[in-house]
Amino acid sequence: MVHDHSILVVDDEPSVCFLLKEELTEQKRYDVITANDGAAAMNILQQRPIDVVLLDVKMPRVGGMEVLKFITEHHPTTIVIMLSNYADVKTAIEATKLGAYDFVGKPYNRDELLATVNRAVQHRRLTIDVELMKYELSRKEGERGIIANSPAMRTMLETAAKVASSDSIVHIHGPSGSGKELVANLLHNESSRKDRPFVVVNCASLPDALLESELFGHERGAFTNAHQMKQGLVEVANGGSLFLDEVGDISPIVQPKLLRFLETGEFRRVGGTTSMQVDVRIISATNKDLQQEVKAGRFREDLLYRLNVVTLRIPPLKDRKEDIPLLVDHFIKRKSKTKTLKTVSGDALQTLMAYDWPGNIRELEHAIEGAVLMSHDMVISAKDFVLMQNSAAQPHSAETNGASPVMTMEELEQLHIEQTLRRFDFNRSKTAKALGITQKTLYLKIKRYKIPVTEPS
Repeated sequence: MVHDHSILVVDDEPSVCFLLKEELTEQKRYDVITANDGAAAMNILQQRPIDVVLLDVKMPRVGGMEVLKFITEHHPTTIVIMLSNYADVKTAIEATKLGAYDFVGKPYNRDELLATVNRAVQHRRLTIDVELMKYELSRKEGERGIIANSPAMRTMLETAAKVASSDSIVHIHGPSGSGKELVANLLHNESSRKDRPFVVVNCASLPDALLESELFGHERGAFTNAHQMKQGLVEVANGGSLFLDEVGDISPIVQPKLLRFLETGEFRRVGGTTSMQVDVRIISATNKDLQQEVKAGRFREDLLYRLNVVTLRIPPLKDRKEDIPLLVDHFIKRKSKTKTLKTVSGDALQTLMAYDWPGNIRELEHAIEGAVLMSHDMVISAKDFVLMQNSAAQPHSAETNGASPVMTMEELEQLHIEQTLRRFDFNRSKTAKALGITQKTLYLKIKRYKIPVTEPS
């Protein structure tokens, strides 16, 4: 059973620990642990994340103030409520300066204490929300629903619904831009962990050392510029879900550490010596064929088997074209700046249906956004799409019975890439992102089509 929150009660009086544990456990939402001295409390804190600590001030050997300092330095998202018979103003002020959330005198009033604990839990949730904001800002804005009516997508979503409620590791395979993060988000929202954090890590965007630090955190002084301790995303995601996007790009250096974490739930911060344990559900995704990566020696076979408990396969957009009209309507609503929505003409929709969308849904979204901006009428026509601009000026490979020349898919893709490169002043990074492909793929296509590229000034 996944409890909503973990609470550590620290008091040198066993009777106080016993009573507090009984009263808090009755709430059905708290996993309560006790410790009878400060040293034991710090050992527990180094082994697992704790949401709230009820901490006695006066204890032998290691006092409450020392434990408070330790928590503030090493576990900044843990909320501390001080308990003491000596509830004087001076002690309360000192504890507050050291980072205590609140101060409760003993003997305590049960209802008041429970109310304080509930407020502390809410405060921590807000703290975690702030911690997550920097990751959320990099994610796509707007609705998180999945727009799909094709048989292939319905089959995949039915399987996703079956596994969502479990804690099994799920691997999502699909081409770039196909909506893997949306599926991961769906798995989280349909699980018992939906009220806990959903943390996204893009494994391809981080170098080895930084990825390990982002995942598992680091201790102060662990490396150059590590001026303070940093909690890893596995701690931030405790109780929730951790989405490892582009997991196929994790280097052989980090793979063994990820495997150990998946097998045991334990990890060490970079530069640390103590193992900690968290409870997170792992969801991974990649556009790579991991079986081929294993054969090529770039991915561990045992890690593949650990990730591959359940695999969901998202088909490319070219294999689910029945969904294009629905997606077009959806993106027009999202990209329109006015209440009066534009519509797509029949010829424009035919054009969209004929195209194979190598960048998948992400590419379609960018195309719709550009067309909404480019069109001067309330009806969007084929000429308003970047991929169709100047098509009359391009060479065509096929003509039939005197009809207008028809472009091949390769010619259409070449034109689309050229137009997008010009739109972003030949910035390859922005162009690749807009097309929904990697910079390496863009480079290969530029070479293949012999597209003249003017480097940005």
